[in-house]
Amino acid sequence: MRSRYSAFVLRNTDYLIQTWHPTTRPETLDLARSPDWAGLQVISAPGTAPGDKHGQVHFRAVYRTAEGWGYLEEQSDFAQEQGRWFYLTGEPREGVLRPGRNEPCPCGSGRKYKACCL
Repeated sequence: MRSRYSAFVLRNTDYLIQTWHPTTRPETLDLARSPDWAGLQVISAPGTAPGDKHGQVHFRAVYRTAEGWGYLEEQSDFAQEQGRWFYLTGEPREGVLRPGRNEPCPCGSGRKYKACCL
């Protein structure tokens, strides 16, 4: 999951297609309008140990747009074949982040929002 997130950040469509399971893989992938990704939090990842054949990853990815901060949260299904994990499908939900002035900045700087990206 982390490598796929990095590929979205870098807009590496070739890697994303290669790590997408052939049964659910799109023919093309356009990341031209992909947001400015700021961080990834893996909430849980049951069944993703080396010997498992199927697993799920629940994650939240934070992004920034011209309008402010948002997030994409998804429960993703993965399948392992020949020692490699492939993305199958997921149930995405998007939302708006409204950080308070004294909360940590969503950009991941470690600073308070009011002293960073406000």
